[in-house]
Amino acid sequence: MSEKTIENYGKAFLVLILPISFLIVFLVNTWKILLVILLLLMVFNLWQQYRWEKWCNQVNPLFYQLIQENQGKITPMDLAIKGNFSGQVAKRYLDGKAKEFGASVLDSETEDQSYYFITASILGDILDSSESVEKLPAQPVTKVARSFLAPPPSIPQEEKTEPESKSELESESLPEPTHEEVKKPLEEQLVFGSLIQSELAKRLNVYSSTVYKRRNDPDFAEWSRSRDPDGIAWSYSRRSKEFFPVEK
Repeated sequence: MSEKTIENYGKAFLVLILPISFLIVFLVNTWKILLVILLLLMVFNLWQQYRWEKWCNQVNPLFYQLIQENQGKITPMDLAIKGNFSGQVAKRYLDGKAKEFGASVLDSETEDQSYYFITASILGDILDSSESVEKLPAQPVTKVARSFLAPPPSIPQEEKTEPESKSELESESLPEPTHEEVKKPLEEQLVFGSLIQSELAKRLNVYSSTVYKRRNDPDFAEWSRSRDPDGIAWSYSRRSKEFFPVEK
């Protein structure tokens, strides 16, 4: 190794050692002040966390009330309006609750971010609405379903005769469904004039949970019409917890 190379290494070492030396001297002289600043930051963070948890405990009853009223669905706007605070604070609160309870978060282009919390009662409703229709007793197709899907064929003018009794009039106006009509998939499902959640999900070719999340949306009818093979729009009844076809 030449003398010039050794000299270059020495200069490089001096360039590194000088800043390190100044840093060590600075820490030795100011370590007490730095320690106090660090302790103050820790105390401030703990105080902020304590205030946030205390505020969350005050908001919790309002949050649980909205969950029950909206069947598990809540948005930051709902919470902000109900609690009279900013949307940013509401979103931070809901993000924490979503992590705590494992809620589902749905982003939509047409509305605010939605959070879905599943309670025991809501889960029971989902299971009840997902029961197979095969377990229910078979009944004939109702007038409403038959008139909506398969209106009875008109009787030719030359074949019309005056009915002798009221029973004959009813038999002529309501002919018995043919074997082909009973075999139609939608008529089989509309035995009671409506569909349950699992049946509608199969018809729309989506998951049952997707129908559950969208059933109360304002655009549910148009969304279901776009996915229905026959272009039929559907509406949800909270009272019966079933889905009914919407007449055009």
